Amino acid sequence: MPAFFVATVSVKNPEKMKEYAAKSGPTFAAFGGTLLARGGLVETLTGAAAKPVTAVVQFPDAQAVSDWYASDDYQALIALREEAADMDINVFATPE
Repeated sequence: MPAFFVATVSVKNPEKMKEYAAKSGPTFAAFGGTLLARGGLVETLTGAAAKPVTAVVQFPDAQAVSDWYASDDYQALIALREEAADMDINVFATPE
């Protein structure tokens, strides 16, 4: 069943964020990941948005997300991610 990585982001350093996005995007493909959406908050219809930017990436299943996150290619980008932004990354799966 498809799984989605949803990252909510507060950018700390726009230049580093551009670098992180350019380098992290290609790491998804080896695990079947596809960027579905990335953008800034337009409006909160109810509740409160914790961070103003969101990215959604679809993977074939939750294991593929875990494997991507643990991969050497992605792990090498974590220091850059932490310089670029405060980020929460969560995994959601569609019901069977």
